[in-house]
Amino acid sequence: MRRFIGIFVWLAAIGMSWAAEDGLRVGAERFELYLPVLRGRNIAVVSNQTGVVPVRHHAKTGQDSTVYVHMVDMLLDSGIRIQKIFSPEHGFRGQAEAGAAVKDGQDAKTGIPVVSLYGKHKKPTGTDLQGIDLVLFDLQDVGVRFYTYISTLHYVMEACAEAGIPVLVLDRPNPHAAYTDGPVLDTSCCRSFVGMHPVPVVYGMTIGEYARMINGEHWLAGGLECDLQVIPVEAYTRQDVYDFPVPPSPNLRSMKAVYAYPSLCFFEGTPVSVGRGTYKPFECVGFPGSVAGDYRFTPRSLPGLSLTPPFKDEECTGFFVPDAYADSLPCRLDLSYLLNLYRAYPQKEKFFNAFFAKLAGTQELARQIAAGKSEEEIRRSWQPDLKKFDGIRQKYLLYP
Repeated sequence: MRRFIGIFVWLAAIGMSWAAEDGLRVGAERFELYLPVLRGRNIAVVSNQTGVVPVRHHAKTGQDSTVYVHMVDMLLDSGIRIQKIFSPEHGFRGQAEAGAAVKDGQDAKTGIPVVSLYGKHKKPTGTDLQGIDLVLFDLQDVGVRFYTYISTLHYVMEACAEAGIPVLVLDRPNPHAAYTDGPVLDTSCCRSFVGMHPVPVVYGMTIGEYARMINGEHWLAGGLECDLQVIPVEAYTRQDVYDFPVPPSPNLRSMKAVYAYPSLCFFEGTPVSVGRGTYKPFECVGFPGSVAGDYRFTPRSLPGLSLTPPFKDEECTGFFVPDAYADSLPCRLDLSYLLNLYRAYPQKEKFFNAFFAKLAGTQELARQIAAGKSEEEIRRSWQPDLKKFDGIRQKYLLYP
């Protein structure tokens, strides 16, 4: 119990206590399982604004409320030696828009050096890891192949395997954990930072489970294995609904957007807007002059969301994702948006750009759409590879 006294004293001093009751606890909340592993070691943390734990604030008015405190702050106050923070796409505080350069620097709150793992520096170097005894990984993934946090996970595990440094992953729920769907990535033509491994668009695994698969399938360079430990989510099943306490990135602002993301992100490889520059990104899609759909929106320059969105200051017409989309967990991709807007686009030869194949993970999907294949025909073509992947996936699952 002495090992945890720093956290409890700190909470009491600021009028807080644990908010979690019996039920789901994310890996970061399970201090009793990983704090002893960290004590006395020099730690690097891979995290961003999502690396928080809930605590209950005891107000003087008698009205208690739950607030979220970053795991880094709690560990520092418990005497853990955090020497460095590695930040993924969007930065440590999660304020950079997609694809924006994120510079190295220093965290304003803690003074800890922050190293960006985005742009040309995706993998920690030997110098980055010098003097580090263990890397703690805590990112809220969204469970979609082209969301780059699993690529960051790969490079962190690879660098640590090469340096002989263990990695401890604090697991979190995945809103798309209950199903697998979409084309499996063809590594011979479509491997990139938005898709590194032969997995489908929706791979149905938490980030902790995915780390186990990276190791078990020997996907690290040279077939290396990382010294890996996963702190699982307590009392979690794949069918559980889990609302993110903090948006995982600036343009995934709602759970509806998170649920629609695997279906709508394909449009990032086309001339269609996904609503960047509005307050409903990944909840609407369209382009100027579209004859498909009747929802209208006009992208603007919005600091913190998108400064130069596609079709800035031009009215777009298309579709709005219905609110019912957020009422239950998704169970499959929806290709109807992609098919309808392709049919409506006047210059079909310019609809798919080079990025589309990287997002799809295959060159076949664009060909199928251009050939007029139906959604069900396209979906049937995915099934053999999905069945094979599901057999691999089963070996690494931690949750029912």
